[in-house]
Amino acid sequence: MEDIINKILYDPVLGKIVAALIALLILTVLVRFVQRIISKQIPDSDTRYRVRKLITYISYLLGIIVIATVFSDKLGGLTVAFGVAGAGIAFALQEVIASVAGWLAVTFGHFYRTGDRVQLGGIKGDVIDIAVLRTTVMELGQWVDGDQYNGRVVRIANSFVFKEPVFNYSGDFPFLWDEIKIPIKYGSDLSLTRQILLRIAKEVIGNYVSEAELAWKNLVTNYMLEDTRVEPSVTLLANDNWAEFTLRYAVDYKKRRITKDMLFTRILEEVKKTKGKVAIASATLHLVEAPTLNLKVSGKLVK
Repeated sequence: MEDIINKILYDPVLGKIVAALIALLILTVLVRFVQRIISKQIPDSDTRYRVRKLITYISYLLGIIVIATVFSDKLGGLTVAFGVAGAGIAFALQEVIASVAGWLAVTFGHFYRTGDRVQLGGIKGDVIDIAVLRTTVMELGQWVDGDQYNGRVVRIANSFVFKEPVFNYSGDFPFLWDEIKIPIKYGSDLSLTRQILLRIAKEVIGNYVSEAELAWKNLVTNYMLEDTRVEPSVTLLANDNWAEFTLRYAVDYKKRRITKDMLFTRILEEVKKTKGKVAIASATLHLVEAPTLNLKVSGKLVK
């Protein structure tokens, strides 16, 4: 019994396993200690999240290096076996490998980052976490109208960045162009209508203009884009039923719905103040009484 215990205690393989476990335990304690210090020192949540993620990935790499260093003398004879096994594993885990490659593309290619609003893999939502294999999104829309959360948390494989377009609503240009259409009755003061719409737009959206212009200039500097108008604009289209005004404006990507609510509320208030000079049009149906039919059957007149 004593010989067996001595063999176990002095077994070099067992010693290496124990040494590796101790080293990994020390590494885990150090990583958590550093993450706790960083959480207290960095006030910005986005920066804090990114630094914590970076430390976690570095710890994984260090763990692999520790294990490889401890067992380095045992790995030489297994090179061929590892090569054959690696080929089979690569084929079986090609989707996982593609997801890891997608994670690298997202991290270093600036596809998106946490907090961005994206459409990825047919899912639209805000990115709340980016892991090695999957991106976690708080979903928008579906059975909920407007850009509102529906409560579902969706995890999407990072490999989708190579398979489908990635729509980023808040990347280099965190604004969206939006439009509202206002039908106005013929006979209304169209010039006054245009003035009202532009004035309301400047009151409600004026704060976004300077920020949007600066963001667009940076975008033009970095990409092959033509300059465009960021200020609110009003255009008129005449159709068979009414004069249709379109108000186009740039707005914060997270405030589309509330901005529309503010615009429509102010427009209806101002139209009411015109006392009939400007009137909102609507589709109406006029039912006409059917005419009396006189039918002659077998020489007799039937009404």
